[in-house]
Amino acid sequence: MIPHMDLQAQLSILMPELLQKTEEIFSSRSYIHGSYVTKFEQQFAELQGAAFCSGCSNGTSALFLALTACGIGHGDEVITTPHTFIATAEAISHTGATPVFVDIIPTTYTIDPVLVERAITPRTRAIVPVHLYGCPADMDQLTSIAKKNNLLIIEDCAQAHLASYRGQPVGTFGAAGSFSFYPGKNLGAYGDAGAVISNDGALVTLVRKLLNHGRSEKYLHEIIGYNHRMDELQAGLLQIKLRYLEQWTARRQKLAACYSRMLQGVPHIRIPVVPDDVRHVFHLYVVEVPERTRVAAALKNQGVQTGIHYPVPLHLQPAYRCLGYQPGDFPVTEQAADRVLSLPLYPELQEEDVQTVCRYLVEIVNNLADRGASA
Repeated sequence: MIPHMDLQAQLSILMPELLQKTEEIFSSRSYIHGSYVTKFEQQFAELQGAAFCSGCSNGTSALFLALTACGIGHGDEVITTPHTFIATAEAISHTGATPVFVDIIPTTYTIDPVLVERAITPRTRAIVPVHLYGCPADMDQLTSIAKKNNLLIIEDCAQAHLASYRGQPVGTFGAAGSFSFYPGKNLGAYGDAGAVISNDGALVTLVRKLLNHGRSEKYLHEIIGYNHRMDELQAGLLQIKLRYLEQWTARRQKLAACYSRMLQGVPHIRIPVVPDDVRHVFHLYVVEVPERTRVAAALKNQGVQTGIHYPVPLHLQPAYRCLGYQPGDFPVTEQAADRVLSLPLYPELQEEDVQTVCRYLVEIVNNLADRGASA
């Protein structure tokens, strides 16, 4: 069996360090938003190229806190993409603002800046680009549009740890960047955790107040806040994993290159496009194939697990029926939703496994194409 993702492989390698750190944290009797969180914030900010960082409870909270700290709220519109996990839109909705969807660029699956500009109204306050699958959005165009229209940019970097656009790390282009450390991410915790980064110290200070019941010191609550604190255990374990992130990222890129070499030019299989000016960190290696359900089932029969990210676009989700979107509104997103297939990818995956996956995939797709031609 070749799993789509193998968290156990990484855990087995790190177990001695993780157990030692766990014992250290338990002995400290510091469990919530203490010195381990502070140290992780400093380390992650430095690695991600930001001046400030605030750890929080999860990636959804990170985006919500960033939006809230930027003053996004009732009556506002925030432009984003429908080809993402629902947390992106949820965070906007939880502020009281309305998510406004625009279609994606077919080559990178990231938000289309041309369509962003067309969607701006007098109520638009911000743009939330999603650096999907590890590929940065077109930040030159987006920052230009934002500046021209006096809009905020809050980046969703949940899948893009260490990614960069023209040498600049994601999360540092706009007012803030939000990150997820969900266990399956490139930098994953052993539970839920997230972070907000920014070069604006006042904004991060406000994020810290918001996530900790609106207080800057014990029992003095300056604003009405929330409970979105990061716990010490996750922060301590993430400190260990942070030391390996660059190594793991390079491995992901090497495996992705192996996939692309083997699948380049194969009929009926569309492979990821990596623009010259980005550092794609390959949270996922996503191809497009016809008859995806059959392809995935046939791969499963050969012992290859795959994933689908994301089969139902946000504008067609029942939760967002109230926004009034219809099938056909975002054709690029809808085509991707019907065709995308995530192949196995994690740092411990072997190149021989990649070759096996590619061999099966090509054979399956060709067989389906032959059957279709003869039908």
